[in-house]
Amino acid sequence: MTNVVYTIGHSTHSYEELLRLLREAGVTAVADVRSSPYSRHQPQFNREELKEEFRRDKISYAFLGAELGGRPKDKRLFCDRVADYEKMARTSEFESGLDRIASGSRDFRIALMCSEHDPLDCHRCLLVGRALKFRDIEVKHILFNGCQKSQDEIEQELILMLKQNRSDLFPDDQIAAAYRDRAMRVAFSEIEGSKAGASEAAE
Repeated sequence: MTNVVYTIGHSTHSYEELLRLLREAGVTAVADVRSSPYSRHQPQFNREELKEEFRRDKISYAFLGAELGGRPKDKRLFCDRVADYEKMARTSEFESGLDRIASGSRDFRIALMCSEHDPLDCHRCLLVGRALKFRDIEVKHILFNGCQKSQDEIEQELILMLKQNRSDLFPDDQIAAAYRDRAMRVAFSEIEGSKAGASEAAE
């Protein structure tokens, strides 16, 4: 039986709305993959408060931002001052984080949580979801409205996005190129002090 891992972005939800979405998906554990587990605009999702709320609602919580976050501290993991997801995916810390998710998914229904509401704008999908799929773990993204989108569906959207900009790629290259193109657009940027294509730097 294939293990399933979910992802979700807390975005502008209330805690109650986030809890409802997690409950509807049957989630029993949350892996917080924000590099900085705090939000200026949504303080209900600060690490300490969130962990306590989940405890009361019997959802396990683990902070994995050091292993699976989208904002690396090592300057060697940047390309042109933008976080390089391909380099990050090859680190031992990242592999350790994936191991924890893979192991935990056998006993819990896990959701990776970050801040962005759209998985196409977030490393939880473009970096972690991709790596989990490579390990034959099924990944499903819980959208803002509660609908779900698979990693396979995400990849088809990425290829369509890429084709809008480039038509010179062979089919075997398209998925890797599509991930790379999107990541360079939305990953954390040192130049802007935030993500290249988004407003929240919690990744």
